[in-house]
Amino acid sequence: MTTLHAPVRPGFEPAFGHRARLPPVRPQADPDTDAHRGASPESPAVRVEGLTKRFGRTSRPVWSDVSFSVPTGQRVAIIGGNGTGKSTLLRCCLRLIEPDAGDIHLHGQKLDGRCARTLRHLRSEVGFVFQKHNLVPRLSVLSNVLHGSMARTRGPRQWLQSLARSEDRDYAMYCLEQVRLGHLAERRADHLSGGQSQRVAVARALMQRPRAIFADEPVASLDPQAGEEVMETFADLARNHGLTLVFVSHHLEHALTYAERVLGLRDGRLDLDAPTGRETLGSLRSLYD
Repeated sequence: MTTLHAPVRPGFEPAFGHRARLPPVRPQADPDTDAHRGASPESPAVRVEGLTKRFGRTSRPVWSDVSFSVPTGQRVAIIGGNGTGKSTLLRCCLRLIEPDAGDIHLHGQKLDGRCARTLRHLRSEVGFVFQKHNLVPRLSVLSNVLHGSMARTRGPRQWLQSLARSEDRDYAMYCLEQVRLGHLAERRADHLSGGQSQRVAVARALMQRPRAIFADEPVASLDPQAGEEVMETFADLARNHGLTLVFVSHHLEHALTYAERVLGLRDGRLDLDAPTGRETLGSLRSLYD
């Protein structure tokens, strides 16, 4: 087996099975990418300044002048009523939706939509988990997890487990075991439950070797028990592996339990930015009045 010569990140010691697992590593800087100029280890994971978004030139903004900063390793929940633009804000943070005004920085590097190469590189450092799991139904769980490596390397060997390099297969198994689904590696994706499918999507995001994970209402379509399992998985990964976690949720209990900080949207602005330890269900419900 080929050995990857890369520094091990603290907290990623292999803990499952009898085979050695490949620990995730932070991506190496590309010296030719303008995005890396000026970045520092102390930079926040996400910094948003004066962000505004409207749909249609004459429409009222969904929200305007939104600013916040997320330190590396922090777990943050975005909450608010229907139509307040929670998912829109999260997607704007990766420029999956283009904002109308404002600046976005990821790990100290400006996310500029004008440079496609820079945009691709910075997006590859964030694993995005959507409400819809987006698995390929007829492929195995392990093959679906391998697809996460396409964020950095393209080609047919990243599509099927039978074609993948042995170190990539081992790392995909490591990611599956991190979400407690290693025993389902050979199962077809269309034979999974909803909760299992979402955890496979989380493992696929880990396969990117991300520095942060964004999750857009990841448990909205799941039953309460499966939803708790998925949120526990997110929180454990963030705590144990030093990942920044930003998630959108309609479940106020999840915001209080699994986040260290809550951002609340109301009436077209960021109305709340507070540690969860200072909030209660009652105070959070006031956002919906």
